[in-house]
Amino acid sequence: MIRTALPAEAADVAELHRRARATYYPDGLPDDGTDWPAVWRGAIERPDTRVLCAVRATRLVGIASFRPAEGAPADSVKLFQLHVDPGHWRSGIGAELHAACVEQWLADGKRTATLEVHVDNQRAQVFYARQGWVPDPEQPPREGDHHLLLTYAVNGE
Repeated sequence: MIRTALPAEAADVAELHRRARATYYPDGLPDDGTDWPAVWRGAIERPDTRVLCAVRATRLVGIASFRPAEGAPADSVKLFQLHVDPGHWRSGIGAELHAACVEQWLADGKRTATLEVHVDNQRAQVFYARQGWVPDPEQPPREGDHHLLLTYAVNGE
């Protein structure tokens, strides 16, 4: 089941986020002092943000977060996070979450979506390519960038 995340789930969302991110940092997940449960609670409670979660047998197994990007056109949306618990990779949860995001974007009248993916996260890059995401032609990667910018035509055009 995919549904909207609840503020009371912020710690569980943050823990899933931590487990997923830890898989693509070769030297381990950096501790930058961020209070991730508070960040996620803020995102869940923010009126212009949607946080979706995938639940299997009462367990949170995937999350996605998106909202309009500041300064972007009104018909654009930014996917900030899409993570699946590593123990559930390759089970279709990521594709289900992505489809739920696209369904909401279409309902909201969005035409394009953008995201940033970590350069070391090859698994995510392959996943997004399969979903139809392409490198942003207006913002090609530069030497030393830690993220690649991808874009998606919401309406398939």
